[in-house]
Amino acid sequence: MEPDLSDLDAHLEDVDADGYLIYADDGESDQLYLAGFGAPDPFTTLYTPEGTHLFVSGLEYGRAASESRADTVSRIAEYGRREKIEEYGSYEGSVRTLAAFLADHGVESVAVPEDFPVARADTLRELGITVVPDTDGVITGIRAVKTEEEVDHIRTAQRANEAAMAAAEELIEAADVEDGTLVSDGEPLTSERVTEEIEVTLLRHGCALDETIVACGADAADPHDRGSGPLRAGETIVVDIFPRDKASNYHADMTRTFVKGEPSEAVRDYYEVTLEAQEAAFDAIEPGATGADVHDAVCDVYEDAGYPTLRSDETTETGFIHGTGHGIGLDVHELPSAAPNGGELEPGNVVTVEPGLYDPAVGGVRIEDFVVVTEDGYENLVDYEKELVVE
Repeated sequence: MEPDLSDLDAHLEDVDADGYLIYADDGESDQLYLAGFGAPDPFTTLYTPEGTHLFVSGLEYGRAASESRADTVSRIAEYGRREKIEEYGSYEGSVRTLAAFLADHGVESVAVPEDFPVARADTLRELGITVVPDTDGVITGIRAVKTEEEVDHIRTAQRANEAAMAAAEELIEAADVEDGTLVSDGEPLTSERVTEEIEVTLLRHGCALDETIVACGADAADPHDRGSGPLRAGETIVVDIFPRDKASNYHADMTRTFVKGEPSEAVRDYYEVTLEAQEAAFDAIEPGATGADVHDAVCDVYEDAGYPTLRSDETTETGFIHGTGHGIGLDVHELPSAAPNGGELEPGNVVTVEPGLYDPAVGGVRIEDFVVVTEDGYENLVDYEKELVVE
């Protein structure tokens, strides 16, 4: 994948910087995107309009040279790091080594992410290098528009996600009900047991995740409660899975709400109006529309049905109490936003649509798909049915 970095070139010209410098490990998605390479320890990526250059330890050199899309890969040892550390101490010697690398590429001024280490920035300045913080998040903005290859990576993660959701649903569906509690193999079926099945299924499909949500009843009324303990019949079970494909590092994200047994009329109404709200959001998605437009479409449906939203009452603790969606890519939450401050959508944006209603007295209902914005609308990348009741 060769990203379009013309916006980064324009940013460097605007701030009069020779290059863009990132020092981070692969937990920083902008680093992973720019380098096309990841390592568990921090390493340096220098981007200039003429090329991308990596500065890594000898431990990572072989992988960086073979896996990254950088134009050059240099070992730290090539720039006299040991001698500089002996003369100046560990920290200053390391930064002087970096300064020598920058000088070798003709770089006297750099733009850096807003979370670039402040001591490293100050030391570079003391060595005569201009350091300009990037508070616009220029690379994060570039990442919001996905290439076809990136969309394919997300599709792959989503196919695994669908297999994991099916495994969760099958466990719930196959459970017996004893005294209002779901029972599997003679034991109460718990959030933890369903989560385990999700994680095992994802591993078998080449994906991993740090957390997932399997929340029942009042727990499901808190959108980010991970859930715990036995699952109960007649209550909503919100299953929200957001895996990362281990080969590509791209994510997917999907939520379904299930009830084993007979849901209350309130739950049924929550579910039907949430489906209506999601369809209204889909209808609003097209190039030129804003994330705020999409969010407003959802709020309109909920408010017309008599439910509070944060738009109608910013203090409400029940009803629709979050944004409509977020971007998906190397991060599970990234640009663009489908929320009150959401900006203009453009082809290549991948964004979730996840309306929901919440009340501890009723439970929680959330339904989440995600779409890629196309030239004339959108394509839903999720292929999983939406059914409230599992028998």
